[in-house]
Amino acid sequence: MTPRPSSSGPDPEETAAKKAAAKETTTGKKATAKKATAKKAAAKKTVAKKAVAKKAAAEKTVGKKSVAKKSVAKKASGSRAPGRKASGKKAVPAAVRPVETPASPALDAADRERLLAGTHHDPHTVLGAHPVPGGVAFRVFRPYALAVSVLTGELRTELRDDGDGFFSGLLPLGGVPAYRLLVTYEETVQEVEDPYRFLPTLGDLDLHLIGEGRHEQLWQALGAHPTVHEGVAGTRFTVWAPNARGVRVAGGFNFWDGTGHPMRSLGATGVWELFLPGIGAGELYKFEITRPDGSRTFRADPLARRTEVPPATSSVVHASDYTWGDAQWLARRAEAPAHEAPMSVYEVHLPSWRPGLTYRELAEQLPAYVSDLGFTHVELMPVAEHPFGGSWGYQVTGFYAPTARLGDPDDFKYLVDRLHQAGIGVLMDWVPAHFPRDDWALAEFDGRPLYEHSDPLRAAHPDWGTLEFDFGRREVRNFLVANAVYWCEEFHIDGLRVDAVASMLYLDYSREPGQWTPNEHGGRENLDAVAFLQEMNATVYRRVPGVVTVAEESTAWDGVTRATHHKGPSGFGGLGFGLKWNMGWMHDSLQYMSHEPVHRKYHHGEMTFSMVYAYSENYVLPISHDEVVHGKKSLVSKMPGDWWQQRANVRAYLGFMWAHPGKQLLFMGQEFAQGAEWSEAHGPDWWLLDPEYGAAADHLGVRDLVRDLNAAYRATPALWRCDTHPSGFAWVVGDAAEDNVLAFLRLDADGAPLLAVSNFAPVVRHDYRLGVPDDVPAWHEVLNTDEVRYGGGGVGNPDPVKPEARGRHGRAASVRLTLPPLATVWLRPA
Repeated sequence: MTPRPSSSGPDPEETAAKKAAAKETTTGKKATAKKATAKKAAAKKTVAKKAVAKKAAAEKTVGKKSVAKKSVAKKASGSRAPGRKASGKKAVPAAVRPVETPASPALDAADRERLLAGTHHDPHTVLGAHPVPGGVAFRVFRPYALAVSVLTGELRTELRDDGDGFFSGLLPLGGVPAYRLLVTYEETVQEVEDPYRFLPTLGDLDLHLIGEGRHEQLWQALGAHPTVHEGVAGTRFTVWAPNARGVRVAGGFNFWDGTGHPMRSLGATGVWELFLPGIGAGELYKFEITRPDGSRTFRADPLARRTEVPPATSSVVHASDYTWGDAQWLARRAEAPAHEAPMSVYEVHLPSWRPGLTYRELAEQLPAYVSDLGFTHVELMPVAEHPFGGSWGYQVTGFYAPTARLGDPDDFKYLVDRLHQAGIGVLMDWVPAHFPRDDWALAEFDGRPLYEHSDPLRAAHPDWGTLEFDFGRREVRNFLVANAVYWCEEFHIDGLRVDAVASMLYLDYSREPGQWTPNEHGGRENLDAVAFLQEMNATVYRRVPGVVTVAEESTAWDGVTRATHHKGPSGFGGLGFGLKWNMGWMHDSLQYMSHEPVHRKYHHGEMTFSMVYAYSENYVLPISHDEVVHGKKSLVSKMPGDWWQQRANVRAYLGFMWAHPGKQLLFMGQEFAQGAEWSEAHGPDWWLLDPEYGAAADHLGVRDLVRDLNAAYRATPALWRCDTHPSGFAWVVGDAAEDNVLAFLRLDADGAPLLAVSNFAPVVRHDYRLGVPDDVPAWHEVLNTDEVRYGGGGVGNPDPVKPEARGRHGRAASVRLTLPPLATVWLRPA
């Protein structure tokens, strides 16, 4: 061995080794410290050892010289075998001791070929340092290296170049020492740790939970995690790829050639693992997977917590150092369940709300804007990484990574934090129904269907050209359930609006006869998806107090918001959601509003039918992005009449919506009556609010109404306390079709009422008599959508209105009101 340069002088062990080697040679020449001479001496020594070994094997005996060599080798190594006493033990007679032939440190042909082909399932068993007969074998696989040396203490031993990037050597040591590698490339020399000297970074409990599909914090086990392992800083890479013949890590740190970084399989779980010392946050990486057919594919990490900015597709090693400041919000949000608290939601597409703003820049503007308008929550269209911006985020490739278009994960945390500090909850659209077919993402991830169903008919989503998740596979369910928990725990998300639930629940969704197979009971229900949704909801509600899950479900499925352990008439337990989008109310009410007022009497039931089923679920009333795109027109443009009438219709509709049982959701741009459909390319038409624009007052008036609706709503428990119970609602008149009038009472838990009256006709109705409770001495207007400051005509009831002892609509008392045209008024006890 050749000593490394040192100011402390020659190493005593090295001197002893040299003397021993010199004694065993017939030349009697002393070894020199020069590099060239050392290499030559090492080569001669190897030849001499082989000759001695051959002779010993041929004679079947051990001579005194062999005994002496073993003794010298033990002395040179400065160590002894584990558990062996240093003295006091009788020597075994040479004649009965077995012959120990030094093993060749070089890899055998099979291991070598598998490593080169990327199909080795356990490279740690052959690479690194391993005790063998004659000492410790060191094997290193470093493609493109010119030379590799092992550094142990102050000693340096150059390994033999075995070709193709393999290097090996046999050191006469009694045990595996602490060591590093000195790797020489064409233009650099690097002193590095050997990745193949480390034990696995995942424990038995992690692997057991992954195998069972019950690892509720899966993101902490899989993916790329900067960590300190066995005292060394680096990054742990882990990935689930059970069908792979081999997996390697490729990235900027190895010039995207994963040949020298094969991962090991951790048994039947299908998890592959590798700890790479010296790799930290910010490094780009992918997994190079050898598929069952021997071909290779580069794949982004399914559990990556950060990605490159699209269209680039690499995963990024991420370590968060964010410090949260929303402890008060988190402590308070669980005080009341969502369906018994005020909730008015502002739906936002972050990349286009104010195009060009980052997460941190949005954090300076969005909370202030939403807070000023009085919304209790924002709902963010999908934040998870997606390759195509035109999908609005609904075709996800990075389920654990906020889109890098607007910043890194800590930047997104900052946005959520600032919203919470402003008193605003954060809901997020979550898309567990399907994923795109990009060949660098989840589709046939390890060469066979893995995340998608193995049946092509079950896997292909008929509407979007995507693939449906295999909800029957426990590892896939685990991936999705843990993902729901991840956003709530790691990013403090207050609720998940689950997209496209109907497409998950039905096997025949958008499929013709012959394109689907009934379930085991002969039905059309996707039993696997039902079990997944129940597990997801139960897990999220158990782990994260105060959150709410919301289903976008457009059918009459029984029990969407019923508890999972309560069975309904269909025999299924509830799906366990907290709220459900009321798609029926949205379609019916918009259909009614689109008619000319003269024809509305023929469609009156479209505005009253929602109360037939209002308490079958816990509802949200959504005017979402889906209703203002693809030729459906913006909300104001759906309305009939001239510009004044269109705005009046919108104002009346919003007043009706905010008073109707259910939570409210309004998509950005509709709060100021944007006339154009939304486009993700340029976002809302903010210029409509510019004072220099001639009609700005018209748009500002609608926005002022939304602000006042929210303020009155939050201040009136009758509008939300009993939102999901029949005791919170009572019709006053629901059959005045000829008048286009609707009137009803909302009641809080103590019976305190609010009277809401909508006149969807373009005429003023004077002295319109309505039955009211006889225990209220007077009523006064708290909101009138026809106020001049909203852009209306100023018709209303400025003075308190006193009931008369004249029965109407089944009540002993009644009031006479002036109903403005195309308007909604709210009255409360004076």
